[in-house]
Amino acid sequence: MQQRFYSLDVFRGATVALMILVNNPGSWSHIYAPLEHAPWHGCTPTDLVFPFFLFAVGNAMAFVMPKLQAGGDAVFWKKVIKRTLLIFGIGLFLNWSPFIKWSGDNLVFKAWENVRILGVLQRIALCYFFASVAVYYLKQKGAFVVSMVLLLFYWLLCLLLGNAVDPYSLEGWFGNKYDIALLGEKHLYKGEGVPFDPEGFMSTFAPIAQVILGYLVGDYIQTKGKNHEMLSGLFTAGVVLTVTGVCWDLAFPINKKIWTSSYVMYTTGLAIFTLSTMIYLIEFKQVKGGWTKFFDVFGKNPLFIFVLSGFLPRFLGLFRLPNGMNEDGTPDYLSAFDWYYEKICKLVPGIPENGSLFYALSMIIMYWAICYWLDKKKIYIKV
Repeated sequence: MQQRFYSLDVFRGATVALMILVNNPGSWSHIYAPLEHAPWHGCTPTDLVFPFFLFAVGNAMAFVMPKLQAGGDAVFWKKVIKRTLLIFGIGLFLNWSPFIKWSGDNLVFKAWENVRILGVLQRIALCYFFASVAVYYLKQKGAFVVSMVLLLFYWLLCLLLGNAVDPYSLEGWFGNKYDIALLGEKHLYKGEGVPFDPEGFMSTFAPIAQVILGYLVGDYIQTKGKNHEMLSGLFTAGVVLTVTGVCWDLAFPINKKIWTSSYVMYTTGLAIFTLSTMIYLIEFKQVKGGWTKFFDVFGKNPLFIFVLSGFLPRFLGLFRLPNGMNEDGTPDYLSAFDWYYEKICKLVPGIPENGSLFYALSMIIMYWAICYWLDKKKIYIKV
């Protein structure tokens, strides 16, 4: 019989809360350094959010997989394909939503040819699919071997197919030309100033391994049960993977944007260490209370609240509030969220980063209230 680990719910919920925090600053021009992604190589606290979430996806898989294995191939493939397509489709919907936009004083349709195809949810869908297949057919040992092969294979691809001078730079990374060929420049992310997608197909090898490692940790926790042997094993694994990632960084730099293998080892190690600490505090020392309840409700509807936090600002952006005139004499408008930042959050004393952070914290409270209401009503939106 599976043991209940409340700490896993808190870990997942805390990851979702941090994801909302870093994705919703009041101004992208005024962000405290720890809440920004590393410019290229390196890892900030913000760069831990996505790999922690993939790790949590793997943890959750460990509790579901026994039922799928008991149901046989038909049940497995129906569940996994359905969930993969739904998550991928929701991600695509989020990128295209709300399907119309303002162009001057007119609402126009957002043309498909400029819609980004990949993204966070699409990466989750692909990693979930391939990790599930590996775990289902190869079991624990085989899946572990696959994860290590993927990490080494990706390193080899970067070395052999990348620019010989600097295969790990934006210009030298091998994957960009293949992503452009597969998807087209107009369907890629352009946040780096050039068509380059940090969630592209070619950088998906390593994060698949992250989900598999998350599964193995979840399976280990269930198998060992709540005892000090399990906890010491987790702490040891966390230290080993973190140190391995730091050492590998010397040859294969830690980098989120091309999701390097060293980045997987480093962030998985930190995820294990964080989860171990939560298990110790919550399961062994019973340190529970308001902080655990706060994060727990985020973990009850993680995908839904992530999608809502991406969709709501775009949707509200269709409803414009007058904000005087621009310098060129044309009317200026603000969305409801922009108005809140400009008229309230920017008045927070101190440097502009304070107001931007206040806005982000306000978003966490708002989405927490939604999650809390859903939890009270026993409404859990699962995919």
